[in-house]
Amino acid sequence: MNIIKFIKDWTLPVAIAVGAVVYLVFYWVPQLDAAGDTLGEVVDTIFPMMVFSTLFSTFCRIDFHQMRPHRWHVGIIVTQLLLIALNVWVIFCVEGDLWQKILWESLLTCIIGPAATAAPVVTAKIGGNINTMTAFVVLSSFVSSLTIPAVFPLLERGAGLDFWSAFLIILQKLAIVLILPLALGWYMQHFAKKICAWIVSIPDLSFYLWAAQLSVTSGVTVRNIVHSEAGLSLLVSIAVLSLMLCFVLFLIGRFVGNHLGEEICSGQASFQKNTALSIWVAYTYLNPMASVGAGCYVLWQNIINSLELWQYRKNGTAH
Repeated sequence: MNIIKFIKDWTLPVAIAVGAVVYLVFYWVPQLDAAGDTLGEVVDTIFPMMVFSTLFSTFCRIDFHQMRPHRWHVGIIVTQLLLIALNVWVIFCVEGDLWQKILWESLLTCIIGPAATAAPVVTAKIGGNINTMTAFVVLSSFVSSLTIPAVFPLLERGAGLDFWSAFLIILQKLAIVLILPLALGWYMQHFAKKICAWIVSIPDLSFYLWAAQLSVTSGVTVRNIVHSEAGLSLLVSIAVLSLMLCFVLFLIGRFVGNHLGEEICSGQASFQKNTALSIWVAYTYLNPMASVGAGCYVLWQNIINSLELWQYRKNGTAH
């Protein structure tokens, strides 16, 4: 099989594998410690730029006139809030058991996170509406900016986290990677049309920028798992339950979309999460081991994305 064709057909699994293998090479080879430390600093610096560039190239393509609220937006948000409430109730019930609390907190970080900033990229490639999907990403991000600082202090009362400081920190982080490229994309469409047209003319630019971002995220995920203090049984439980959650959110999204319109967009909106943000807020405001849940989730959601892309290439439809 032609290696280039294989990479193009299975870009997401290849990106995941590259990120994981590169990190493990630096981890297992002592002679690379110094280079690994330097590379880690570079990755921490350029990662926000990678997220920004992925979104910017996406926003240069969208029709801003069609970014309106839809019924399925409300359905997905209401479902997410109900799942958050159910998860928090379970955490309160098992609060005396640290093992169980970490397990359910790890799932909460996946549910409470906003829709992935790259979700419009995949949605467009499997026949969905990039405009309504982008509108949902913006809405979902602001909902998460409210729910995360409202919920997390209830779970970790000793974290010193008050609502407004957490709200402003998370909102600032989201603004840099979401609102700024959105505004810049609008500006380019209206005042730098030639440059915008050139960006749009590059085939699958957003998708491959996102694949590079995914490779880095996978490396970070492996690092969090390797350095986690959790026992093997807890790590396996988190991995298995995060896989189950991924499928549950996907099916819920498709069910909502089947009844409220845009089934493809609803499925992606429900299960494709901004795991980079989820990892950050979990590590900062909850037990650091809870961040492993979002780390595992990013692997599962991109395996599902890969299967969707394969199905669409094969049949021209996403199931």
